Parts: sequence; C-alpha cells; structure tokens
Amino acid sequence: MGYRIILGDITEQHVDAIVNAANTSLLGGGGVDGAIHRAAGPELLAECRTLHGCGTGKAKITKGYRLPANYVIHTPGPIWRGGTAGEDALLAGSYLSSLRLAAEYGAKTVAFPSISTGVYHFPLERAARTATETILAFLREHPDMEITMACFDERTKAAYERALAEYGAAR
Repeated sequence: MGYRIILGDITEQHVDAIVNAANTSLLGGGGVDGAIHRAAGPELLAECRTLHGCGTGKAKITKGYRLPANYVIHTPGPIWRGGTAGEDALLAGSYLSSLRLAAEYGAKTVAFPSISTGVYHFPLERAARTATETILAFLREHPDMEITMACFDERTKAAYERALAEYGAAR
C-alpha cells in the first residue's frame, strides 16, 4: 500500500494502530505520549500499568480505547547522547518492533509520530532518515500495509519528505 507523510494530529488518525513515542514506564508523560493518553482516556493508563514497562527500542501493544485507532503500540525511543551510544540502532528498533507488532495483530494501517525528536533531542534529519529507511525496508516485505508519518509541524514534515526523496533516489 505505501508510505505517506502528513501534517496532522496522531490522536485523530483513523488507522488500525497508532504508535506512541512512550517512555520506558509506559505510564504517560509529555508531548505525544501525554496527548495519546488524554485522548484515549483513563482505560489506557490502566492497561499500561499491567505491561510493567518496556525497554528502549522495543514495543508493546494496548487497545485504543477512546481513540479512532483500534490499537496503540507503545515504543520508548532512545534519548540522544551524542550518537555514540547506539541511538541509531535503538531508534530503528523502535520503528521495526512497532511494525512487527502491528503485523502480528493484523493492523494494516499504522500511523507513527516522529520518535525521539522532541524532549529526547534526537537530531531531526538523522531520525527522519533512520525512520524512513526502516519503514520502507519493512514495506518491501509487507506491501499490503500502509504507514503514515503524522508530523506535528511543517519542519518535521519537511525533514521526512527530504529523507524519503533521498532514500528513494538512492534505491
């Protein structure tokens, strides 16, 4: 189906699953994590408590509750530490773990936020390249899925569009 980049609120996406850029506790927080928890309602936090956290670069799944999405896939992305602490591999792991879990649960349409580029300070252009390469490689093996990158501002959307253009030209 493909990969598209949009400007939009991830909590309003009518997809099978949305991905939450969570912290390792999975108990809510700021940014997109807080927005998803507020939109989904208190049931989401109650289910997250039963998951007992999640490692960086891994993913766990819950119901979507009051969201238009059926599922929320929670993945803690890496905190940027200068690029020498395996951050690229951990970020790719967040995307790949989320995509594998979506496929396992039969989710054909999945929306992502830009993981780790907010309070975790992962450089946006670098994150966009890592995300795009990981998503497109996964889609080659799962052509029936459609992935949306829901960007919260024009700067983020432009970075993902550049990454897609660069990756597409290099193929």
